[in-house]
Amino acid sequence: MTLIEIASLFEEQKASLVELSGLDKDALHIYFGLALFLLVRLMWRWRGGWVVAWLAVVAMAIGGEWLDMTREHSRSTIQPDAAHWHDIWNTIFWPTVLLLVGPWLQPRAKDAAVIASEMSGEDAERRLEHA
Repeated sequence: MTLIEIASLFEEQKASLVELSGLDKDALHIYFGLALFLLVRLMWRWRGGWVVAWLAVVAMAIGGEWLDMTREHSRSTIQPDAAHWHDIWNTIFWPTVLLLVGPWLQPRAKDAAVIASEMSGEDAERRLEHA
């Protein structure tokens, strides 16, 4: 399968999604960016997951626009660069916000001293006395 055929298939799939969902392309960019970000973040729960999820969305956005540009070039219907940047920004905006604020949303790991004191029998007795 040639690159032109892949780009054509990609465009057909996008058109059928727009028709099927009743949403415009901008909304689909937003939904796909968020969905991919969350999916990758859920699969990559350990260190660096926020960045890996964001990079996956950026790669998807750039790859999708590259396929769009390839298809446009083959049909001689090239869109202005601003339209392509608009799609990329639409796709990565909310994942970027989640990348920036996400680490603050996670609970901090308790340090060992706090965990040890919570597990001691004396604390349990004190809590029972106060109850």
